[in-house]
Amino acid sequence: MNGPDLIAALKETRRAEKEQALFYRALAARAEDVNDAALSDDLNGLHADEQHHLSRLTVRLLELDQQVESLDHLRAPRVDLDNWRDVAAAREAAEIARYEKLLELPLDPETAALISGFLEIERQHAASLGGKFMGA
Repeated sequence: MNGPDLIAALKETRRAEKEQALFYRALAARAEDVNDAALSDDLNGLHADEQHHLSRLTVRLLELDQQVESLDHLRAPRVDLDNWRDVAAAREAAEIARYEKLLELPLDPETAALISGFLEIERQHAASLGGKFMGA
């Protein structure tokens, strides 16, 4: 059930989640720089969700006896608050597509539940572009 295609997809998704977490962290920092506390809170919520996805993907890969690469070399992108919603909407659409594609693979029940849950959260992200939707 958890063949090499799935493992490769999970590893790529983990990397993408790290990039998304860095994106929202950078946006939250910019919002703080311009003293927009409400926007910063919303973006920090999104960052927390993406970080949670990253952590859970890391754990799932370890549970599947896989090595996980260090992602320390990834850096936050340069961000602009003027068009952040358009950029974030495109990034969220890509995440939704990635999770939908993952669900087309033969998954064990635990991985399927994890990915399905993440897909629902990403759909909420795309709809609102703000806030925290994952539980602690």
